Amino acid sequence: MKRIKRIGILTGGGDCPGLNAAIRGIGKSALYHDGIEVVGIRDGYQGLIENRVQKLGIDELSGILTRGGTILGTNNKCSPEKYYEGRDESGTPLYSNAVDRCMSTVEEHSIDVLFVIGGDGTFTCTKPLVEAGLRCIGIPKTIDNDIYGTDLTIGFTTATRIGTMALDRLHSTGNSHHRVMVCELMGRNAGWLTLASGLASGSDVILIPEIPFDIDNICAFVESRRSDQSGFSIIACAEGARPLGGEQVVSMHIEKSHDPIRLGGIGRHVATMIEEKTGIESRTTTLGHIQRGGEPAATDRVIATTFATAAFELAMRGEFNTMVALCDGHIEAKNILDTAGKQRLVPKEHRFIRAARAVRTCFGD
Repeated sequence: MKRIKRIGILTGGGDCPGLNAAIRGIGKSALYHDGIEVVGIRDGYQGLIENRVQKLGIDELSGILTRGGTILGTNNKCSPEKYYEGRDESGTPLYSNAVDRCMSTVEEHSIDVLFVIGGDGTFTCTKPLVEAGLRCIGIPKTIDNDIYGTDLTIGFTTATRIGTMALDRLHSTGNSHHRVMVCELMGRNAGWLTLASGLASGSDVILIPEIPFDIDNICAFVESRRSDQSGFSIIACAEGARPLGGEQVVSMHIEKSHDPIRLGGIGRHVATMIEEKTGIESRTTTLGHIQRGGEPAATDRVIATTFATAAFELAMRGEFNTMVALCDGHIEAKNILDTAGKQRLVPKEHRFIRAARAVRTCFGD
């Protein structure tokens, strides 16, 4: 095998806490291993297409373990196979296949291995580059925890902590006013973040995409709580939750993105319906990007560093086109192409759901 002399690091998709810890883990592993050079790709695949590359040394990698976001920047709209070039005279969007431009950047900077820190969308974008001959190693990150093949992703535990803290704080105001407090959390089509946050906070109702809800069941449940000593209810609602027989609420479409649908607004809809049907005052809080910001929790720093150093070890062993994964407490290598285009959803009989039901948590079904 050709000796690895220079590696590249790219962060793609949405940002999350722990990205810098992963960059640091890969970069320092390389720099301290026979002087392998490290370069960073700016703003995800857009930087690879547009040849925006910077050198990363010890100075650049020092002091970033505790920082949120990513020092390299990221992008969740740019795909090598569908690069937005602008509009023609009639206003029609123009796209091009930019895989060759990506490979030209790789060749110009003599990148022997590209480390891709991303989610399912980022790994899907990686697929044509792997097929074009680029050697890649994937590191799973997303607050949604929905990457196929791994039990845990970078960013999830910090986002869960933030979601739990928000739900905890809603208890006091809900109790004071005897209201229903609905908190909408992120997660797209997967309910992991809402389920974990709801379970940790003792939320009374948890609504996730995998279990369509009946609003009448929710109303009956919160009315029964109003007659109890508690008198209020806390609802953890995933942005991808949907009523039985209904559709998810779409907040907007991002034309330039390879994944154009943005969910949001179901929390307000649930609160409005509860108030109309029961007369109980209901309020909505949408956490939005607060869940993705701030410094990573200790667990995410450990997971990010562990994933990063394990990914570097894979490269040193020549196990390319793989993704680092945590499965039943063990670090494993999965085929990165097997993870592309798939989502890990919450099984309806998952132990978290069973635990929540055991303590009389309502899922609206």
